[in-house]
Amino acid sequence: MLALHGTGVSSGICIGKAYVLRRAQISVPEYNVPKPLVEKEVERFQQAIDYSRQQLERVHEHIPANAPAEAASFIETHILILADKLIADAPIENIRKHKRNAEWALSIQGQELGRIFEQMDDPYLRNRRTDVDQVVERVMRNLVMPQDVEQEESVEAGQIIVANDLTPADTVLLKHNRIKAFVTDLGGPISHTAILARSLGIPAIVSTHSATQYIRNGEELIVDGKRGVLIISPDKSVQKEYRKRQREIARLKKEIESLRKSKSVTIDGRQIHLLANIELAADVKAAIKASAEGIGLYRTEFLYMNRAQPPSEEEQFRAYRKVIKAMDGRPVTIRTLDLGADKQVDGGASAGPVTINPALGLRAVRLCLSDPGLFRPQLRAILRAAVHGSVKMMIPMLSSQSELVRVLELIEELKQELRQEGRPFDPDVLVGGMIEVPAAAVTADLFAPHLDFLSIGTNDLIQYTLAIDRVDDAVNYLYDPLHPSVLRLIATTINAGRAAGIPVAMCGEMAGDVRYTRLLIGLGLTEFSMHPATLLEIKKIVRESSAEELEELARAVMSTHDIRQLHELVDNANETRVG
Repeated sequence: MLALHGTGVSSGICIGKAYVLRRAQISVPEYNVPKPLVEKEVERFQQAIDYSRQQLERVHEHIPANAPAEAASFIETHILILADKLIADAPIENIRKHKRNAEWALSIQGQELGRIFEQMDDPYLRNRRTDVDQVVERVMRNLVMPQDVEQEESVEAGQIIVANDLTPADTVLLKHNRIKAFVTDLGGPISHTAILARSLGIPAIVSTHSATQYIRNGEELIVDGKRGVLIISPDKSVQKEYRKRQREIARLKKEIESLRKSKSVTIDGRQIHLLANIELAADVKAAIKASAEGIGLYRTEFLYMNRAQPPSEEEQFRAYRKVIKAMDGRPVTIRTLDLGADKQVDGGASAGPVTINPALGLRAVRLCLSDPGLFRPQLRAILRAAVHGSVKMMIPMLSSQSELVRVLELIEELKQELRQEGRPFDPDVLVGGMIEVPAAAVTADLFAPHLDFLSIGTNDLIQYTLAIDRVDDAVNYLYDPLHPSVLRLIATTINAGRAAGIPVAMCGEMAGDVRYTRLLIGLGLTEFSMHPATLLEIKKIVRESSAEELEELARAVMSTHDIRQLHELVDNANETRVG
C-alpha cells in the first residue's frame, strides 16, 4: 500500500481501478517547405484547425442536459480560441512568410501567446493561458499524429483516470463515459479542469507530481478528493474504512440538498448571508439553483477578453442588465475591471511596455484611473443598469485613499453627466471597496467611512501578504490562509467595518472553503460569496454552529503563536463534520 498526496480540488471518495491515460510526447518538427508546396501546407494547417473544431463540437454534444453552465462555457471558450485570428490566422502568415512547416509556425505562435499570458498578474486570469496551451496542443496533435485515436473513448465506466494533465474537453468526455474520479500529476485548484470537476461532482486530486509513475492500469485506488490523498493498492481494512466514509458522505449530500429553502442562520440566531461568485450571465442559473441570496462578485473581465477593442458602454449595459434582471431583485455586486496594462483585450496584440512585475504594476483601479476612456463607459453602464434591480459597485485593489477619492469623484461626475443627458440611472448605487492589498487591510478604518461596504479578496490578500504565487508549484506549498498575518488582516478589516457600521463580505476562495467557515463566523464575518457549488455545504455548517461559541474559537486562534497549534485548533473545530 502506498499513499500519494496532492491538492484535493473536488470532494468525495472514490474506490475503483486505475486507467492510466498516457499520451505520447509531441515532437515538433521544423523544416523548410518548397515554395510550390506552401499553399498545400497552409491547407494542411487549416484541416487540423477544422478537425480540432469538430472534436470540440462532438465533446459539446456529450455535455449532459443537467450539467452546470461551466461545462458548456469552457468547451465554448476553446472553440472561440480556436477561431481566434491569433490561432487560426497568425500561423498561416508564418508559413507563408518563412516557408516553414505548419507545426513550427503553430509552435512559434503558441510560445508568443504564452509569454503574453505569463505577464498577467491575476492568477485566475493568468491561468487562462492553460486554455490557449490546450487548444494549441490539440491542433498540434492533429498535425503531428492525425491517426492518433482518442484514448478517452476506450475508457470503461467506473474507472479512475490517472493522467499527467486533463483538459476541460477530456473531463467532459470522461464524465460522459461515467468515470468515477481522476488524478493528475499537474494542475491547480483554480484550473478550469478543477472547477469543472467540482461542478460535475467528480472527486479529483491534482498536482500529485508522480501519480503516473507509480500507478499501473487496473491497480486498485482510493481517491479522497477532499483531503487530496491517493491510496494505491489499499488493504481490506483501509477499504472498509473508506467505504464507511462514502456512505456518510452520501447521507450528508442528501441532507444538504434538503437545505435549499432553509435560512442561513446560526443556532443562536445570527444571520449569515451566502452569495455567489459569477463570471458569465449563464452562471446565474447555478447561483439561483443553490439558493444564493445574491451575487457577491460579478467578474467583468471576460467582457474584455479575446477581442480587439474593449466593449462599448451599450454592450456592457446589456450584459449587466441581463444578469440583474435574471437575479430578480436579489443584490448584484459588480466588480469594476480588474485587468492589468500587460493584459490585452484580444489576448495577443501589442501591449505597450512589458511590466517586470505585473502583480505590482498598473492594474485594476490603477489602470482604470490612468485610462478614463476605459473606466468611464463601465461606470456609466453600471449606473444605468442599476435601475433594473439591486446593484452594488465594487472597486478592486484599492491601496490608497487618494485612489478612492478619485473614483468617488468620477462616479459623481458621471451621475451629473447622465442627468444632463436625461438617461435613467440609479443615483443611490452602493459603492464598496475590495480589501486585497495589505496596505488597504491595515488602513481599513480609513477606507470604511467613505464606502458603503467592504469585501475581502483573500486570493490576492494572501499572495501579497506572504509574497508567493499560488499557481507556482515551486512555492504554492507556502500558500496558507491560516497564516497569523493573514488572519490578523482579515480581523482588522472586519473590525473596521463593524466600527463604521458597514457590512464586510468575503469573496475570495477562502469564503467557499468549508475548513474556514467556522473560524470566519467567529471572527465576525456575516457575508460569504463563493462558487455556487459549495454554497449549500457552507449553509449546513452555518446552521449547525453557535456564533458565540465560535467567537471563543476565534479568540483562541488569534492568540496562538505556534502555527501548527493554530491549524490543530481549526481542524478540531471541524471534526464534527463528515467527508
